[in-house]
Amino acid sequence: MNPIAGRIAIGLLAAVFPSAFLLAQAPPHRSIAITVDDLPAVSSGYMSAQDVLTLTAKLVGILHDQKIPAVGFVNEVKLYNTGEVDDRIRALNLWLENGLELGNHTFAHTSLNRVPLQTWQEDVVRGETVTRMLLGQHKMELRYLRHPFLDTGRDLQTRRLAEAFLSLRGYKIAPVTMDGWDWMYAGLYDDAKQRGDSALQQRLVDSFLEHTTAIFDFYEKASNDLFGYEPPQILLVHCNRLQAEHIGEVLDLLRKRGYRFVSLEEALSDGVYSSPDEYVGEGTGWIEHWAITRGRHLQNSPQVPQWVLESSNKLRQQLAIPPTPSPDWSR
Repeated sequence: MNPIAGRIAIGLLAAVFPSAFLLAQAPPHRSIAITVDDLPAVSSGYMSAQDVLTLTAKLVGILHDQKIPAVGFVNEVKLYNTGEVDDRIRALNLWLENGLELGNHTFAHTSLNRVPLQTWQEDVVRGETVTRMLLGQHKMELRYLRHPFLDTGRDLQTRRLAEAFLSLRGYKIAPVTMDGWDWMYAGLYDDAKQRGDSALQQRLVDSFLEHTTAIFDFYEKASNDLFGYEPPQILLVHCNRLQAEHIGEVLDLLRKRGYRFVSLEEALSDGVYSSPDEYVGEGTGWIEHWAITRGRHLQNSPQVPQWVLESSNKLRQQLAIPPTPSPDWSR
């Protein structure tokens, strides 16, 4: 059949069977919860309170306008800059004023894998003070905790004791099933913006969106392979300038893939989040948790491009920050 005849045939089929044709072309029905870490902002230590407020207003404005029911996870240590505490608390309140929710990310972004359990528990409690007060003012409760670095415990006993502690304090753990490692791009993006290098900014955005698309592809397939369907996903992004200026493009990518946006509560109601999970080790996503618990290992997960990793490590070296490990979740 020549190309013209083919197009005519497709057109005739669409005319005769319009509903079936549209159904075949429609994207899958998927759902996803959006979660945002490191409030009031990832780099708040290097930002003025006004910059934090501006970034926050932009990010939560997009989420509010697009009716995305997100949860932002707070490190309260970032509130305590001399003379700026009130404004930084105002930045947190913007989330609640825009119909979003706040959760606990520990006071100082403390890894459960790297400190004694009691020290970590104290950091959880210390991280509740302002967040719980603000939620109470909006007649809301503090419901969720996100593990810093996704570190859930260096051994199974520590993990289970931490889970019992969190349950007694009324927390549900906020898992992650998709993570585009936006934080690795974000520092480079900030640096390029500060230097007025718009070409590098655009290259970083393009690479980030391409990598994020690969992440979506990989974990949709991994979910199907493990469970025979795609459960509601939970996306991790960070409160940084890259997301404040480009999260709309990430949301557009998700819509084109057939996702609707749901609350974290709704996502967690799916039975997959009660699956056996005995993972211990370096922080990673929950699809990896479930695969490893079942004796399987995900292979060939998408990697951040080498030029981004090298550029990020070079910048971190200039700022005296430890280098970033290679983002390999396939272990």
